[in-house]
Amino acid sequence: MDAAWQMSWIEVHHWLGSQGRLVLPFGLTLWIAWGDLKTHRIPNYLTLSTALAGLLYSLIFHGLTGLVQGLAGLFLGLAFLILPYYWGGMGAGDVKALAALGAWLGPNLTVALFCYMAIAGGVMALVVLWWRGLLIEKVRQGWSWLVNFILCRHDRLTIPTPPDRQTKGIPYGVAIALGMAALLYLGG
Repeated sequence: MDAAWQMSWIEVHHWLGSQGRLVLPFGLTLWIAWGDLKTHRIPNYLTLSTALAGLLYSLIFHGLTGLVQGLAGLFLGLAFLILPYYWGGMGAGDVKALAALGAWLGPNLTVALFCYMAIAGGVMALVVLWWRGLLIEKVRQGWSWLVNFILCRHDRLTIPTPPDRQTKGIPYGVAIALGMAALLYLGG
């Protein structure tokens, strides 16, 4: 074997040693994103099996401490997206998907994944709204709500009227996969 070939194997081995634990969760996010793109749903069997596999992985490879970290990541992932779900900003599958990935990642990497996917989701939302010709309308609605929130007394605050046309949601599973790709690329 020549030196260049040996060097590339050494680099791959080093990379797998540091990032290998993220490869399987990344593959699962690709499955989640594909399903969300295709059906606009993330099935329960996928999120449940991802969560259970993540907890089992954490227990087998890191013991009881790993299981506790996996549970902390699961509950943190759930906590990050539960309010946007209740406010109608995303589907329950998106919430369960981040929670399931948190079981693999633990709390620290779940925070990083949340930040990356929030950026990806925000950019996706802006692009989709621009593509559909709704960006200016949504910015005006948001600005109106913000001005009302700041200037009105909170007990008299009224919810802005719904838009004339309802916007179709974006498949947030794709944002989760993009966030996981960033986590894998940038390191965790």
